Amino acid sequence: MTATTKPIAELTLRGVLLGGIITLLFTAANVYLGLKVGLTFATSIPAAVISMAILRNFSDSTILENNIVQTIASAAGTLAAIIFVLPGLVIIGWWQGFPFLLTAGITGLGGVLGVMFSVPLRRALVVDSDLPYPEGRAAAEVLQVGSGSREGAAESAAGLRLLVAGSLASAGFAILTQMRLAAAEASTWFRVGSGATGLSGGLSFALFGVGHLVGLSVGLAQLVGLITAWFILLPILTAAQPMPGEVETWASTIFRQDVRFFGAGVIGVAAVWTLLRIARPVIGGVTSALASSRARHAGEALALEEQDLPIGVVAGISAALLVPIGWLMWSIASVGPIAGSAAILVAGALVFVVVIGLMIATVTGYMAGLIGASNSPVSGIGILAVIAASLLLVGLFGRDLPPDTTAALVAYALIVTGLVFGIATIANDNLQDLKTGQLVGATPWKQQVALVIGVIFGSIVVPPVLDLLNTAFGFAGTPGAGPNALAAPQAGLISSLAKGVLGGDLNWTMLRWSALAGVIFIALDEVLGRAGRMRLPPLAIGIAIYLPMAVILPVVLGALVGAAYDRWSDRTSDPELARRMGTLTATGMIVGESLWGVAFAGIVAASGTNAPLAVVGDGFAPVALIGGTILFLGLIGWLYRGTRAAALTSARATS
Repeated sequence: MTATTKPIAELTLRGVLLGGIITLLFTAANVYLGLKVGLTFATSIPAAVISMAILRNFSDSTILENNIVQTIASAAGTLAAIIFVLPGLVIIGWWQGFPFLLTAGITGLGGVLGVMFSVPLRRALVVDSDLPYPEGRAAAEVLQVGSGSREGAAESAAGLRLLVAGSLASAGFAILTQMRLAAAEASTWFRVGSGATGLSGGLSFALFGVGHLVGLSVGLAQLVGLITAWFILLPILTAAQPMPGEVETWASTIFRQDVRFFGAGVIGVAAVWTLLRIARPVIGGVTSALASSRARHAGEALALEEQDLPIGVVAGISAALLVPIGWLMWSIASVGPIAGSAAILVAGALVFVVVIGLMIATVTGYMAGLIGASNSPVSGIGILAVIAASLLLVGLFGRDLPPDTTAALVAYALIVTGLVFGIATIANDNLQDLKTGQLVGATPWKQQVALVIGVIFGSIVVPPVLDLLNTAFGFAGTPGAGPNALAAPQAGLISSLAKGVLGGDLNWTMLRWSALAGVIFIALDEVLGRAGRMRLPPLAIGIAIYLPMAVILPVVLGALVGAAYDRWSDRTSDPELARRMGTLTATGMIVGESLWGVAFAGIVAASGTNAPLAVVGDGFAPVALIGGTILFLGLIGWLYRGTRAAALTSARATS
C-alpha cells in the first residue's frame, strides 16, 4: 500500500498576502528613492529574510513558499522603475498629477507583457545557459541557508533584526531633520576666479545605504562625476555666463540649465554604449541557447520543476492584453490635436510594443543573467525606446508643428515608452527570480503566476505614491515645485529627449560636449578594465554629474564605508554571511528613510506647508548641523558595530 504524499506548500494564499504587504513597503520605498537619486534597490534578499522570519512560525511553511513571497515582492519592487519614464508627463506639463487608472494601466499592462514575453526564454536563458545570474544565486543561497537548519533560522532572525534596526535609525533621524532638530544638509557657495561653484553635503541614511549596496566601483565613479560637475564644469560655465546677484543663484542656475543637461548626455551615451557592448553576447547566447533547448527537450515529458505556463496560454494572454493597450492608446490619441491620426497612432503603438517589447525582453533577460538585474542598464532601454518612438512620430508628422500638437506627440511617445519600459524592467527581474526558483526546486508556472501577481500589486501601489510625492514635493524643473523637489533624473532626461527630437530644440552645444565626455569616460572605463584595475562605470559618472552634490556625496561615503566593511567580512570565517548582514543593514537604512519620506509627503500634502513638523526656527541651524552630524556618525557606527557582532555570532552558530 502506497502512502499518499502531501503536496508541498508553494503558491499559497498566506504567501501571496505576505508578498503583497512587503510589496507595499518596498515598492513605495523604491519609488521615493528612485525619484530622489535615480537608483533603486534590489528587494529579493530582504523580502526572503522577512518571509522566512514570519512563515517559520507555521509548521508547514517551505522554502518554495518563501520563494514565492520574494518573487512577488521583487517583481513589484522592480516595477517601481516605471518612475524613470512616467514623471516625464508631469515634467512636460501634460499631466498635472498621476491619474490612477491610466498610470496603473500603463504600469500593469507593460509589466504583465514582460512576464509573458519572458516565459519562453526561461528554458533557453536559465536552464540551458551558463549565465551566472549573481543576484538569483544569492537569493537562492539565502533561502537555502534560512530554511535548512536551526542555524539558518537564527541567521534569518538576526538579519531581520538588523533590517529593522537600520530602518528605525534612518526613519528616526529623518524625523529629526523634519523637526529641524538635525540638519538634513548644508551648503556653501563661493567664487573660483571669474566663475563660481559650491560645496554641499547631506545627512541621509538612505543615500548612505545606497552607497554600501552599489559598491566601491560605482561609488568612486560617482566621485569622478562629482568632481567633473562641481570643480571643472561649473567654474568654466559660470565664468562664460556671468550673472548679477548672489553667487548661489548664479551657480545654481547654471548647474540646472547646463551642467545637468551635460550629465544627462553622458547618461545617454553611457547607457547606449553598455547596450552595444553586450549586444553580441546577447544575440549569440540567445540563439545558441534556443537551439540547444529545442534539441534537448524535443519529445521529452517534463518534470514538475520544468513546467512553464503553456505556450498557448502565454500567447493568448499576450494577445488579449493588446486589447486594453489599444483602448488605452486610443483614449489618449482620440482627443486633442492628434485626434485625426488616432487610428494610425494606435496601430503603430501596438506594433511598436510587440516587436520592440519582444526584443527588449530578450536583451534585458540576458543582461540580468550576465551582470545582475540591479546592474543592468535598463535606463538605456528607456532612452533608446523614447528616441525610436519619437523618430517614428517625426517620420509620420514632421517637426514644424503647432506647439500643442508637438506636446501631444511628446506625451504619446512617453506613454508608449512607459509600456515598453514596463516590459524591460519586468523581463530584467523575472529571469533572475526564475533562476532562484530553479536552484531551490520551484515549479516554474507557479512562480510565473506569482510574477503576474507581483506586477498587479506593484501597479496598484505605484500611482498613489507617485501622486502623493508629486503633490507634496514636485519634480525638479516643473512649475510650482517645492524646495524639496525630487530630481527624477531619468524621467527628466527621457522627456527632454522626446521634446528635443520632436521639437528640434535640443541643447546641441551641451549635447556635443557631453557626448565627447561620455566617450572619454567609456574609454577610461575600458582601459581600467583591460588593465585589471577597478572599473569606473560611465553611467554612474553621468548620474553623479546630473544630480546635486548633496545627493551624491553621501552615496560616495556609503560606498567607502561599505567597502571597508566588506574587506572586514573577507577576513571572517564566513565572508558571504557577513556580507549578507551588511546588505540587510544597508537595506534597512534605505527602507526606513524612504518610507518616512512617503509618510512625510502625506503630512505635507494634508497640511499645505513644506515644514509641518518644524519645532525650532532658523536660529537653531548651527546647533542642528553640528549636533545632527555627530548623531548621524554615531548612529552609523552603532549600526555597523551591531552588524559585525551579528555576523560573528551567526558564523559561530553555523561553524
